[in-house]
Amino acid sequence: MPRLILLTFAAIALVHFLWSMPAHAQSTRPLVSQCQAIARALPDVTFASLKPPPASDVRAAANEEVNITYVGHSTFLIETPGGVSIATDYSGWYAPPRVPDVVTMNKAHSSHYTLTPDPAIRHVLHGWGDNGQPADHDVVVGDAYIRNVTTDIRAGGETMEPDGNSIFIFEVAGLCIGHLGHLHHELDDTDYAEIGRLDVLMVPVDGGLTMGADSMSRVVTRLRSSLILPMHRRGPPVSSFLQMFGDGFDKSFSAQASVTVSMRSLPKRPLIYILQGV
Repeated sequence: MPRLILLTFAAIALVHFLWSMPAHAQSTRPLVSQCQAIARALPDVTFASLKPPPASDVRAAANEEVNITYVGHSTFLIETPGGVSIATDYSGWYAPPRVPDVVTMNKAHSSHYTLTPDPAIRHVLHGWGDNGQPADHDVVVGDAYIRNVTTDIRAGGETMEPDGNSIFIFEVAGLCIGHLGHLHHELDDTDYAEIGRLDVLMVPVDGGLTMGADSMSRVVTRLRSSLILPMHRRGPPVSSFLQMFGDGFDKSFSAQASVTVSMRSLPKRPLIYILQGV
């Protein structure tokens, strides 16, 4: 009997220990996206930045801050309150100051991916499918929930390769942060519904290598994010992109490569914020 009691207490202690551990690997149960909560019910609306209901897997206080640093080209380093680091469109060409925990990639050009990432990177998320099917990521790493919405890419000439690009969405500290990747076409209502609300948007402003400034401006306007971070500038100056937006958008140039943001500090009006180095 004493042995049975000891085994029972040991089992209870083990359950409590495992229950309290943070999630650091891909979740095996369905996840609830706080960014899609409104989108699923209203797929045709223009999304505004509203305080979302709490996600079932990643919870955060409204004053928790996320640090976002522009590293180069399409690579940003996202650092969460819980210490998770994420590098977007990681190719190794533009190296963050330390090895990130998670990297996302897109394969339109070699400057957006690498097939030989640093082995120390714990989670490598391809924006394209590796098994003949579209990429489908629903991953919890620490206090970040990462998912993707696939789009097509140009494969040469007028040919489009289905699902070759992913818009990666990072849900952390109550924020919905989206990276458009190498977007080659305007989005449709289904895409907007899958994306949902985006508080922070990372958008290419090359003027044609991805999409023309006019098409890209329509995507940005429809998403109606609070903080818009240009990236992937090749050729035309950023001012060409800024000219596409009227008085409904504020524009500002930063003297730094980083910005710190929280639910409480989001701009009241949509702000196109050009970080140093873009």
